[in-house]
Amino acid sequence: MSKFGSYLKTKSFRNTILLAIGSVIIVVMIAFYSLSYYTRHGSGIPVPKVTGIQINKALDVLKGQGFGVSIDSVYVLDQAPGTVVEQDPDAGTNVKENRIIYLKIVKNVAPPVSLPDIMDVSYISAAATLSNYGLKIGDTTYKPDIARNHVLEVLFGGEKIEAGTKLPKGSKVDLVLGDGAGASEVEIPDVMNQDFDAAKFAIKGAGLNIGLITYQGTITDSTSLVVVYQTPMRTDSLPKTALGTKINLTVTQGKKQ
Repeated sequence: MSKFGSYLKTKSFRNTILLAIGSVIIVVMIAFYSLSYYTRHGSGIPVPKVTGIQINKALDVLKGQGFGVSIDSVYVLDQAPGTVVEQDPDAGTNVKENRIIYLKIVKNVAPPVSLPDIMDVSYISAAATLSNYGLKIGDTTYKPDIARNHVLEVLFGGEKIEAGTKLPKGSKVDLVLGDGAGASEVEIPDVMNQDFDAAKFAIKGAGLNIGLITYQGTITDSTSLVVVYQTPMRTDSLPKTALGTKINLTVTQGKKQ
């Protein structure tokens, strides 16, 4: 057996190995406990919950427990200005004294947003688009139009506004929508003092029907009749009527005057 192999079996070698292992363990333990002491391992106080309360009260709570505070602001719909909406570290986290707690609070002034283009789109699409821009729908009114529940006008404060108009975030806009009745209403033609044949052509061309024909006076030539009265008659208060309505005519002999 070699001398090196014999040495490995000696008591001196075993003592050397044990001494080396012990030294390593001692160094590791010293380092561990020194680091724990330096960082105050296991010590600290829990962060209180301050979300959902006003910033003044939150500051009293945090500073009263020895924390520092850093504040940022953000605008949040339907939240009172000055309310704490975020905190870092989270509530319940153990931290050292004098730790800075980062807070986000709700701004007092809403940032401006541009009105999106929602003209001629459905009410459902308009509502979704407005919500994405941080705007809300106020009142809705209707007026005759073929497109039922499609946006015809956008109002703010009673005034008509166009896409791109700057509004405070969270504002309510009023919508004017089509009632779908536009397709079933047509203009009433004015056939007074027109040839009978021309009047019938105008009435049928408007999608209306010929109603009762009343003959006034003596009729000697049916090819030369003039309309002297019609009902319903077109007026400023009644410019339209339902599709297919019958127009009653009174005709007389003669020529157009």
